[in-house]
Amino acid sequence: MFYRGKYTDGADGREMGAKRQRIIDQGPSFYGNSPGSSFMYTAPPPPYSYVSQPPPFPVVRLRGLPFDCTETDVAEFFHGLDIVDVLFVHKNSKFTGEAFCVLGYPLQVDFALQKNRQNMGRRYVEVFRSKRQEYYKAIANEVADAHGGSPRRNAPRAKSSDEAKESAEHTGILRLRGLPFSAGKDDVMEFFKDFVLSEDAVHIVLNSEGRPSGEAFVEFTNAEDSKAAMSKDRMTLGSRYIELFPSFSEEMEEAISRGR
Repeated sequence: MFYRGKYTDGADGREMGAKRQRIIDQGPSFYGNSPGSSFMYTAPPPPYSYVSQPPPFPVVRLRGLPFDCTETDVAEFFHGLDIVDVLFVHKNSKFTGEAFCVLGYPLQVDFALQKNRQNMGRRYVEVFRSKRQEYYKAIANEVADAHGGSPRRNAPRAKSSDEAKESAEHTGILRLRGLPFSAGKDDVMEFFKDFVLSEDAVHIVLNSEGRPSGEAFVEFTNAEDSKAAMSKDRMTLGSRYIELFPSFSEEMEEAISRGR
């Protein structure tokens, strides 16, 4: 858990204690003070004027973090924002590359989203808007994982990202994420050496400056091959682990067109 600054209840942020539990107990009114840092702020934001609902809970989800990522790395990535909590997501005691970051003030979520697809080390990180319920569920899952199982064994739960991949429909196309920027088509073909691929079936995605973005799309002969190729998910190419996602032609064409 990580925090810079002070809470509205006057507690010093350096007193770690059970602040994550306090966030849960106090619910949606548990926010930090107006941001006092230098990150694009010239004055405190105006008060919210919600009529029948409280301000949104200030949490974002990160994906694609380096496996050696620390809370300090996340704080530096969001330099200038008030970090209340960083929750790294694990599965079977292994870090998944995802995390939730609770911010000090709701308006800071918009500034955090501006960091989407920016680099942390040699990996670019995706930043998504999240919800309080997703953050709470992640905490419950971490507690259950630490104790070897959930006390509510029969309670319904949301699908994990891995389960979503397994149940996703395959069209014969996979999206690769986390490629070394120096990787070429030959490297991707070697990564999938157990499958018959041509160079034309490999599409390296470029960014708006015409440089490799770290993503690629691969068109397999059929959906069965792309589903079988998912066994390579999170295996390494060079020194980087590669994430695989079932995809479709529209997503591929849109991504390729962004780099033209």
